[in-house]
Order: sequence, then C-alpha cells, then structure tokens
Amino acid sequence: MSDVKLKYSEEDLQEFKEIILKKKARAEEDLAYLKSAYKNDANNGTEDTSHSFKSFDEGSEVMNKEANVQLAIRQEKFIRDLNNALLRIENGTYGVCRVLGKLIQKERLRLVPHATLSIEAKRKQ
Repeated sequence: MSDVKLKYSEEDLQEFKEIILKKKARAEEDLAYLKSAYKNDANNGTEDTSHSFKSFDEGSEVMNKEANVQLAIRQEKFIRDLNNALLRIENGTYGVCRVLGKLIQKERLRLVPHATLSIEAKRKQ
C-alpha cells in the first residue's frame, strides 16, 4: 500500500477555505465596482462641449464600458470557480487533480485556490 495522501487534512481544508472566502469577497467587491462602472450613465460634464469632442468622448466611453463588461464576465467566472472549490471542500474532493488523481501541491492551491489540475497535468495539456 502506498503512503500517498489522497485528501487534505481538515486543518489544510480550513486554511484553503479561508483563502477562498477572502478571494471571493474581494472578487465580489471588484465585480460590484465593474458593474457600477459600466452601468454608469454619467455624462461627466460633457453636455456643454463641442459635438466632435462629445462624439469622441462617447466612443471612448462605449469602449470602456465594453472592457468593463468583459472584465465583469471574467470576474463572474472566477467567483463561480471559487464557489465550485468551496463545494469540493464540502464533498471531500478539494485539492485532487482531476486528471492524475493526485493531490495538487499546497503552494499551487494557495496561489490558485480554485485549481483542479496539478502543475504536472497542466503541463501535459
């Protein structure tokens, strides 16, 4: 019988859960900020400027809103991935590489707590 661990201890899981919850709270704050930025209808005081400048400003504003929408979509996916990681903690599969079935290194999980692949499996992709 091998001495390879197949799951993390409760203490390890609690550490990862705290990391995930902190990242999730920060991500939700960032998402709220992004959403408020792209939903903002403020004209930034351009109503009394020349039409050509206003057109340029509106085009720039549209580009900024589109960029913020894309960032918000990425942030929503990140939050979903963090929620999935919390579910894996609850069901006892957290930290196990979905390709190799081995534990993902703690250092990797501390940096990327929603990871489902070990570095070894990621390199093989």
